[in-house]
Amino acid sequence: MSGEEGSWGDLLSGKNLGRSVALSGGVALHAINIYIATTVLPSVVKELGSLELYAWNTTLFVVASILGSALTAKLLAAAGSRGAYATAAVVFIAGSMLCALAPNMPTMLMGRALQGFGGGFLFALCYAMIYAVFDERLWPRAMALISGMWGVATLLGPAVGGVFAQMDAWRAAFGSLVPVTLAYVLWVWLVLPARQREGVEHADKLPFVQLVMLTAAVLAVSAGSISPDPLWNVCGVLTALVLFILLVRRELVSKTRLLPENALRLHSPLLPLYITIGLLVVGMTSETFVPYFLQVLHAQTPLVSGYLAALMAAGWTVSEIWSSGWKGRAVQRGIVIGPVLVFAGMGLLAFSVPMHAPGKVLVLGLICLGLVLVGFGIGLGWPHLLTRVVQVAPKKDQDSAATSITTVQLFATALGSALAGMLANMGGLNQPGGIQGTSSAAWWLFSVLAVAPFLAIFSAVRVSAALKKNAVLAGSQVERQKTVLSAVHPD
Repeated sequence: MSGEEGSWGDLLSGKNLGRSVALSGGVALHAINIYIATTVLPSVVKELGSLELYAWNTTLFVVASILGSALTAKLLAAAGSRGAYATAAVVFIAGSMLCALAPNMPTMLMGRALQGFGGGFLFALCYAMIYAVFDERLWPRAMALISGMWGVATLLGPAVGGVFAQMDAWRAAFGSLVPVTLAYVLWVWLVLPARQREGVEHADKLPFVQLVMLTAAVLAVSAGSISPDPLWNVCGVLTALVLFILLVRRELVSKTRLLPENALRLHSPLLPLYITIGLLVVGMTSETFVPYFLQVLHAQTPLVSGYLAALMAAGWTVSEIWSSGWKGRAVQRGIVIGPVLVFAGMGLLAFSVPMHAPGKVLVLGLICLGLVLVGFGIGLGWPHLLTRVVQVAPKKDQDSAATSITTVQLFATALGSALAGMLANMGGLNQPGGIQGTSSAAWWLFSVLAVAPFLAIFSAVRVSAALKKNAVLAGSQVERQKTVLSAVHPD
């Protein structure tokens, strides 16, 4: 590996350009699909009915995405790079077609589950392939480019979905994903190597028990969060907590693991990385309700509120690209300052969003600042957190380390979304509802979820301290080498 700093020019030129497009395109396709579906779902329910199953469109999608991302390393080992992408594309296309042709809501839910499974593969494959096709010096910028696709998707997805919804053609929204996916997988086949790494001949055993526990935990929280009864909310969270504890215990003793070996032990360098990533994502899930709050409390149109909510993703993208080239102490500071900014942004949102202030420019400005701060703080250290996961993982576990990034991120997304729904409902979104209930729900949502980035500050400090220690050790080693060389070859 080269010790030189990689530039954007290196990443986006020659054969690296085609590979960058291939990897970032997979995340973009997965993310744009999420925002398209979110935008057209009201039209879907209007035609197919079953309003009580509305939330399960997201629940099943996220759960299936977790399963797909968790199984990606096994798929890569069994089918190679091109085969893995082709398999993911076939599943994703099947799900999209099923959604487009669904005669009822149960069929629609099956299609969304298939979309999530294929999309989870696509999402995780892109991260897993970074260290296989790029030099290590390009990893941070590649991570930033791929993660930045969520910002692009936040801008494009609602616009595309909105056009189809406005035309009363939600089925065409799902159908349009089919030719796009076919073109994408053809491009991948042309630019990526046939296999991820030489010598990979078979897939390891699947961590079946852990996958079942992870799925059950997500479903428990999601099922509890859609009920207006606080008792069911609490039961869902407690059930998920018990399942998560059992999952951790299983990971520590099992030879067949979901995460790299010893990743969940207290002394593991991976644990604070996973905690920081997960807590930052939980804070980000507050964006789910931002458009609704803006429309009810601040009299914004759906289009304007949608794009104001996108400020969070825009801030993430800008800061991630800006910080991706940082080295040394700048990385250490960025990893710690990031959660501080997210916490400050959540506090600002907890103060400004609950106000019933239609047309008040100052209040709207504070909301915009809070949204930007949350996204900017997450992106500040994000590429370095993700790169560090692969760097500190044992060599034999690098495949699972790369895909574990997606597993942790999706699990945190599912958990955060469920908690957001629970907090909003308990805060009064439905009862008493109206201005008073919506204002109370906004305060509870942002205030409680702000605890996540606050806790992330402490885990980020641990990550930064480890980076500093490694830098000191590396510097000492260089000095010793200089001393030896000067003794052998004195001037």
